[in-house]
Amino acid sequence: MEDIDLEQQEPFPVDRDGRKVRTGADQPDGGRKLGCCEKFQQSVSQWMLPEDSRSKYLERANCCPPPIFIILISIVELAVFIYYAVWKPQKQWVTLDEGIWNSPLTYKSERRQEAWRFISYMFVHAGVEHIIGNLVMQLIVGIPLELVHKGFEVGMVYLAGVLAGSLSSSIFDPLSALVGASGGVYALIGGYFMNAVVNFREMIPLLGVFRILAILTFVGVDFGFAFYRRFVNDDAGMKVSFVAHFGGIVAGMTIGYVFFSDYNKKLLKDPRFWMCIVGFVVFLLFAILFNIFLTPAS
Repeated sequence: MEDIDLEQQEPFPVDRDGRKVRTGADQPDGGRKLGCCEKFQQSVSQWMLPEDSRSKYLERANCCPPPIFIILISIVELAVFIYYAVWKPQKQWVTLDEGIWNSPLTYKSERRQEAWRFISYMFVHAGVEHIIGNLVMQLIVGIPLELVHKGFEVGMVYLAGVLAGSLSSSIFDPLSALVGASGGVYALIGGYFMNAVVNFREMIPLLGVFRILAILTFVGVDFGFAFYRRFVNDDAGMKVSFVAHFGGIVAGMTIGYVFFSDYNKKLLKDPRFWMCIVGFVVFLLFAILFNIFLTPAS
């Protein structure tokens, strides 16, 4: 019997966690008709990944478990909105007022010593159009991202955008309040946008153009409403900052881009990852010192 040199054998293909991925040899029924889940995964790969990464994704793709993080965070945000719209006394629930301004979740400059508000403001929304816009966009962008990448990575980018949004607002618009998950939503959009631009030639051209135009249209309209709420609309009792949008999208175009661009690769070996982490930590320390010693807020 011929001896087999194990060292000369071709290693099993594995993903970045060391799990063996499915290959054509593992699937004797490779010619079978694709099911609904597999067709969906194929569409996701075309939307989210350059061509050279799609086969790796499809080999290990699985609809179970579903994108837990983005679904759970959306349910919590909707539940908080319903709580303040229905169970708290409001003049109207289309645009909330006193309930959210007095909420322990809302970020307010005079209560900035309550550190949880720099994150918890994402659960509170100012009205129906606010909550619907954020939920729709984070589900449209977040679910495909979480199917391709880990929920942990999507969650880290989302929370980095939320924190960057509140810290940016505390520095550049320190006297305004802050509500809504726009920082997290824009972090996902920023990471997705950079990935679409950088890998434009490797993706389906028509889809690439459509995605970029759709993102720019949404961002333009949403920024317009944000500026209106901040500088024109006097109905609300408190001015709502728009700076979180900028903070979130910058976090997405840096940290989000690094997380979402290197599919199936180890981030710890990517120098861009460490550059983004160091930059974010420096910004975090500066923002903390600013809020302690330099802020004009009372």
